[in-house]
Amino acid sequence: MERPNAWKTYNKIELKKLEAVAAEYKDFLDRGKTERECAQIAISALEKAGYVSLEKAIVAKKALKPGDKIYLNKMGKAVLTFMIGKNRLAEGMNIVGAHIDSPRLDLKQNPLYEDGDFALADTHYYGGIKKYQWVARELALHGVVVKKDGTTVQICIGEKDTDPVVGVSDLLIHLSQEQLGKKMSEAITGENLDIILGGKPLNGEEKEPVKAKLIRILKEEYGIEEEDLISAEIEAVPAGKARDFGLDRSMIMGYGHDDRVCAFAELKAVLDLKGIPAYTCCGMLVDKEEIGSVGATSMQSNYLENAVAEILDLQGAYSELNVRRALRNSRMLSCDVSAGFDPLYAGAYEKKNAAWLGRGVCFNKFTGSRGKSGSNDANAEYMAKLRRIMDENKVCWQTAELGKVDQGGGGTIAYICALYGMEVIDSGVAVLNMHAPMEIISKADLYEAVKAYKAFMMKA
Repeated sequence: MERPNAWKTYNKIELKKLEAVAAEYKDFLDRGKTERECAQIAISALEKAGYVSLEKAIVAKKALKPGDKIYLNKMGKAVLTFMIGKNRLAEGMNIVGAHIDSPRLDLKQNPLYEDGDFALADTHYYGGIKKYQWVARELALHGVVVKKDGTTVQICIGEKDTDPVVGVSDLLIHLSQEQLGKKMSEAITGENLDIILGGKPLNGEEKEPVKAKLIRILKEEYGIEEEDLISAEIEAVPAGKARDFGLDRSMIMGYGHDDRVCAFAELKAVLDLKGIPAYTCCGMLVDKEEIGSVGATSMQSNYLENAVAEILDLQGAYSELNVRRALRNSRMLSCDVSAGFDPLYAGAYEKKNAAWLGRGVCFNKFTGSRGKSGSNDANAEYMAKLRRIMDENKVCWQTAELGKVDQGGGGTIAYICALYGMEVIDSGVAVLNMHAPMEIISKADLYEAVKAYKAFMMKA
């Protein structure tokens, strides 16, 4: 029952392909540190590959036929793709869905203040984090500022070698006796995750001169006023590039593997599809999973359902019944990462049902916490079908669950899609340090995920 290590199955040609995929992925991580950036990268690649905006297709009243490629841009934060198949859409789709948001620190709407001769910014952390991991490290600022006239200013500070970085301070060890006596969850509080942005006063300014200097910089270098931050979305994320990890370069360390490793694998599989599939292939890059899949760009929004309705209309086959049938008859891989087995913390895992780095793409029949609470529990029949597809296409795969039964747990978008009545299972890549500023994956698992998602879309 033990799954083989994928590295043992590769020849020189496959190893070269694997390294090429890893290089592409590192570039994707470096350029896509926010959901907006990931969506922009995806849309650019899709348009180069011949995908047409659904909105443009609707305006042109384009009659969709097998082989046509359509994408939907949802508010610049989520992207759906459709490659129209030979079979009627009402017979279902092969769907691969991942999320492109990751844990981070968000600047509040009224963030700037001065204290102790520092200019600082209030933040609100996004997603589940260990707060102590975000102090005393380099952070970069990514995001957008939208002015009242609709002008958008792109923000990316801290990624170039010549850029300054910012960060959250920590208490020196010499004065930390009280702090070190606290529980880890209490040693750093959410309201103390404020980012230091500057420390130089503006000459001639008596009231909050350091903040005044910062505001001057924002105006001169970016053309924005303090009030413009009310309509801004600025995220503080770890600065720097993804790197090969391990002396054998078998792994990648970087920010946002959860869940951009699955998003990249899905996007690459979509772009690599050849010919006309039997069933329509749908790719989903969604937002807000890390905070419960709430909001207009999340999986709980109805843009998948609406997009299916619009596509059916362009095919001259729209009816509410056909929309329901298309979703109900679909098959889906909910692509999200799994907890990689860590021998330093072996007590948190049940070893023979853990995800191991290097043993291929994971299938989590169920997620949730403790008594499978909040879980989609995939059918055995569906699991058997996936076993066949993976084995026939020589994909290295493994099964996994998220730690010991009473240890904790987590969720994905699978249970939301299952509400349509479709077959869904979680499938992803094993990650060490999940939700930390820097996470670790195996290059082999990334490579196998690309193979798995492509095989699923063409063969399911």
